[in-house]
Amino acid sequence: MSLAEELLKSFKRDVDELVLVPTDGGAFEVEKNGKLLFSKLTAERFPDDGEVMEICMGRKEPVGAA
Repeated sequence: MSLAEELLKSFKRDVDELVLVPTDGGAFEVEKNGKLLFSKLTAERFPDDGEVMEICMGRKEPVGAA
């Protein structure tokens, strides 16, 4: 299951919009309500399986956020 599918399945009642923005240069960032939750550029890695969900649920601290 893709990250987008996982987020929509888990938060379907809370998500009004999910936007995927393709970029160049290796960026992969996840924001929630304007707050950066995960940044591949800062963390220098992709998130582990389930990691973004744990951050969204408040079970784990944001990664790569200032």
